[in-house]
Amino acid sequence: MLNMDALDARILLAVDDDPDATSLALAKRLGVARNTLHARLQRLQAAGAVREYTRRVDPGALGYGLVAFVSVALSQTTGRLAAAAIAELPEVIEIHSTTGEADLLLKVVARDTADLHRISGEILSVTDVVRTSTAISLCEELPMRTRALIERAALHVP
Repeated sequence: MLNMDALDARILLAVDDDPDATSLALAKRLGVARNTLHARLQRLQAAGAVREYTRRVDPGALGYGLVAFVSVALSQTTGRLAAAAIAELPEVIEIHSTTGEADLLLKVVARDTADLHRISGEILSVTDVVRTSTAISLCEELPMRTRALIERAALHVP
């Protein structure tokens, strides 16, 4: 776990505001040395605090406008390798191990319901997948966000 301070948070907010800004421009805006900014950005990236750019791409722009959440129950004795096999499906864009009745929760994108049916069949064909349950997202009420958390960190508010 990375211990992020207020300057790190301010750097992340500046990058979020202007992802194409140069290190020099960001350093000037924040009032820090360019080398300081560069070193901190590298540390944040190496620690996984800054994720890859492709996470910002909307799957809908690629023709995958349908979003579904698939709960997956695995064989309790041999199901640990199933997540790796499911991760090979490009339409599966997130996998979370969960508690409760399901072992995995998948976020899946599809072109339409027929495509979702095909993807569901591929998930069910993975060895050790016992059953699935699918819920189609009607609309995204709140996209994933972290900016408010970063703003709080920038102000040192616990």
